Amino acid sequence: MKSFKEMYEAVKDLNPKIVAVAQAADVDVLLAVKDAYEKGIIKAVLVGDKSEIERLALSISMPLKDHEIIDVKDDEKACRAAAKLVSDGQADMIMKGLVPTSVILKAVLDKEFDLRSDRLLSHVAVFESSFNRLMLLSDAAMNISPDLKAKIDIIYNAAYVAKKLCIRDPKVAVLAAVEMVNPAMQATIDAAILAKMSDRGQFKGMIVDGPLALDNALSIESAYHKGIISTVAGNADILIVPDIEAGNMLYKAITFIANKRIAGIIVGAKKPVILTSRSDSKESKFNSILLASIVASDKNI
Repeated sequence: MKSFKEMYEAVKDLNPKIVAVAQAADVDVLLAVKDAYEKGIIKAVLVGDKSEIERLALSISMPLKDHEIIDVKDDEKACRAAAKLVSDGQADMIMKGLVPTSVILKAVLDKEFDLRSDRLLSHVAVFESSFNRLMLLSDAAMNISPDLKAKIDIIYNAAYVAKKLCIRDPKVAVLAAVEMVNPAMQATIDAAILAKMSDRGQFKGMIVDGPLALDNALSIESAYHKGIISTVAGNADILIVPDIEAGNMLYKAITFIANKRIAGIIVGAKKPVILTSRSDSKESKFNSILLASIVASDKNI
């Protein structure tokens, strides 16, 4: 897929998913939910302060007759209520509203709701690139300083999302500041180990290479000038960052400097978690709902 428009065309005829929104009293969240509902992508259960949800819905001309509202004012209780809806099969995914990320993730990880899998949770962003294709970025919002074991899970999670977007055998660039292994830079050592694992067939259905600096991950010309021979260099589908600081800055540069459309979800749980920043636009929140709907689908689009 090359764009969010193509994602929408792929998902619009599927049965609408049900999203449980934790602390839904947020204008941009409600606007995104309204848009996704009107386009036939989702139905929503809005968990939060009922009177405030109704007030905000009225201000944006959002009819509530087709959405269930669960009146819960406390943040933790609202997140637990949303997680329980997903756990009980009454919702297909959970969405963060006006609530701290730590609170909603605590509910998702609570053993009571059985939403955990064997894999690490990680954030996967999807964005429209300047190369006429969708690209993925991980991890920009969840794991602070992942070690080698965590990076393996992060790669598998990102590749899972890529395949849902019809990216076959995704090419994974493990990023660092430089493309040469430097014993003083742990990110380059981890990347080299991951690349060797890929060479030996330990990553199925994808190609992993690194360390790659951002320029030679994206530009064939840059890779050529630096003498890098790699099927991933210049053709990366997935960018794996060394830590949350690099990921967060790259995510925001894509959004605010390059002005590219972007979406973000948490994967690794049994159901996707729509996790957006309060600074994300209504469009980004809608795109994140769209992405989660595709990931939650039993079908490969």
